[in-house]
Amino acid sequence: MQGTIQNREGFLNTIAERLGRQRKQSVNKPEWNDQPQFDVYKGATQDQLLDRFKQACEPVHTEVRETSVSELPNQLKETIMDYGSGSIVIGKDQRFVDFGLMPTLKPFDVHEWDIQLGQENIDKAAQANIGISFSDISLAESGTTVFLSDKHKARSINLLPYCSIVIVAKSTLVPRITQAMRIIDQRVKAGETIEPYINMISGPSNSADIEMNLVVGVHGPVKVVYLLVRDC
Repeated sequence: MQGTIQNREGFLNTIAERLGRQRKQSVNKPEWNDQPQFDVYKGATQDQLLDRFKQACEPVHTEVRETSVSELPNQLKETIMDYGSGSIVIGKDQRFVDFGLMPTLKPFDVHEWDIQLGQENIDKAAQANIGISFSDISLAESGTTVFLSDKHKARSINLLPYCSIVIVAKSTLVPRITQAMRIIDQRVKAGETIEPYINMISGPSNSADIEMNLVVGVHGPVKVVYLLVRDC
């Protein structure tokens, strides 16, 4: 719904007056002399980022299985079987076709997200044993997968099933969240319409709020496995 802003000018003028200065109509982003956030893993190769990504997955209880592009269909089938098969939910994502995964999924009970079905999609995801998705950007520092979710690749696929299988292409690896935000910022500056919500997931859901005792699987997937695809 398109809303209206009431009394904005008077409100902002009052704040500027109380601060004892003229109201600023525009602000230029400062260029900081020191930007240490860009120095972390600066110059690291994709192989080095891959090693760091795998190391980061260990403490967050995420299994990593490496594979090649050609072996990905077989590895996906094996992983689905290892995690109990059952009902599966996937997004309407061209990458399933590009990586040749649709024939692999055909024998299983798979629900592909369909915006025409509305709430039924969410119900299917909540009942699913496995959700399968692709990481759009992958953060080596923390073992985090970034999902640029839209109406065809909803966040329910990552968050509601018991197990989440995430396909992580090596080419999507960047050092840390700094680079992920720069990628998104560059898209915005280029005039692109970015996805309506961005999710960053680091392993299965967990909480250590009670006396720092780690409890895994409290409000999301209980099991998370990354299929690391050596595509570069």
